[in-house]
Amino acid sequence: MIDRICISINNRCNLQCRYCHFHEKGYIEAIPMDIFEILDHVKVYAKQKFKIGFVGDGEAFLDFDKLRSYIEYIQDAPFVSAYTITNGTVDLPDDDWRFLEDHKIKVGLSVDGYKELHNLNRCNSFDKAMLTAEHFKEVTGHYPTWNATVGRESIENADKVIDFFKPFGTRVSFSRMIGKYGIPLEEYREFLLKAEASGLEVRRGGKDCTMYGGQCGAGINNYFFANGKVYFCGNCIDLPPVADSNITFEELEKMAQSLDFDRNHCYKETFVARQY
Repeated sequence: MIDRICISINNRCNLQCRYCHFHEKGYIEAIPMDIFEILDHVKVYAKQKFKIGFVGDGEAFLDFDKLRSYIEYIQDAPFVSAYTITNGTVDLPDDDWRFLEDHKIKVGLSVDGYKELHNLNRCNSFDKAMLTAEHFKEVTGHYPTWNATVGRESIENADKVIDFFKPFGTRVSFSRMIGKYGIPLEEYREFLLKAEASGLEVRRGGKDCTMYGGQCGAGINNYFFANGKVYFCGNCIDLPPVADSNITFEELEKMAQSLDFDRNHCYKETFVARQY
């Protein structure tokens, strides 16, 4: 059973982060996609816990009214929960933060660690992102969870990165940097072990994604809906799409049955390696 997808609600971002694999690959299409149709398919399919990530190749808070409408639309689906991730440069009014909190939408804020490291990769956005985090806490009573991309500089300054996140008391999703500035999976996993040993609450996915410390979920979970198409994940956007975005989840299940690879490794990296 599929129990996790990501939906990119737009193709707009106000940053051009150095390591962004969407930006790096020139993925700038903006093909209309009926997100309500996707959500209808989720409602029909979800007979157990099902998670939707409103994340992707854009900053969702640039289109918050749309995001709000999608969240409201799934409120009658008893098994469906949702989360979103923001780069922190679009602070929301108090009422919008309360809306997310009241609807139990988990908010992840992308901060890579201490200021110099974050600004190296993310367009000098540290100060703004941290002000947003403080405003979020002021409204909700707690900090958001953190999404931190782990690259070469993070590995070389692991203790400093880990120490940065400890005072906030919320979970950190450390994601492996891929693409031009990517790091090997083994080094990333060593970093995760070090962060966990420090007492930091670190996200460990199941069959979700090797980028987030779990196994690869290609064909099982982590389907990525963007620009009218479906991909196995966001990392696979430069591979042929799996289908058009109006496909049902029952059809997706049938299409994925032929996949055979070691899920301790990334499907995308395995696929590319087989081509050469």
